[in-house]
Amino acid sequence: MDLATLQAKLARLDGVEAVRVVGTDSRLEEIHVLARVAKPPKQVVRDVQSLAAAAFGIDVDRRIVSVVQLADGDMSGGDRPAIVDVFEATNGSRASVRVTLEWNDEMLTGETTGAAATATRNRLVAEAVLEALGQALHAEASFAVASVDVPTLGSRRIAVAQIVLVTNQTERLMIGSAAVDDDESRAVVRAVLDALNRVVPDLRR
Repeated sequence: MDLATLQAKLARLDGVEAVRVVGTDSRLEEIHVLARVAKPPKQVVRDVQSLAAAAFGIDVDRRIVSVVQLADGDMSGGDRPAIVDVFEATNGSRASVRVTLEWNDEMLTGETTGAAATATRNRLVAEAVLEALGQALHAEASFAVASVDVPTLGSRRIAVAQIVLVTNQTERLMIGSAAVDDDESRAVVRAVLDALNRVVPDLRR
């Protein structure tokens, strides 16, 4: 069991600021989570369980997960894009998606169009996120959507995005996830941002 990798993945969950995983190669003993107040602690625990099951095949006992929440004013927000709006429209056989993000007081809007098909809807959303981010990033950084899936894990649906970053002829595959609450499209946006939040600050123009 790679505890460092598990800890790094858990730290990228939506609303989580820091994570510490304690255990051995064969046994998890404690998972300590510092999170924002946007989600109830029980929801944070379920997100931890879902990610561990999806990415590592690990069944996490909720009793070993402790969650500490601080008000937003008590935490640094970090240099991360935030969702402002996700707009979707259908015109006959065509669909369009517009995603607006806020990053360092700048509004970034990306729009994509494609077939009005259920099978490709989430990919359009993910591509719109990349279109928006591309306005603020160095031209030599190129992103592409490798895949977007929304599997059901236990009782929760989880948006999982795989994004490819190409810089200086080097490819890097990044994976992000987000729990689906009421809005699947917003969960896809959060999953894409989760995959990229660690790298986009260094690529900003």
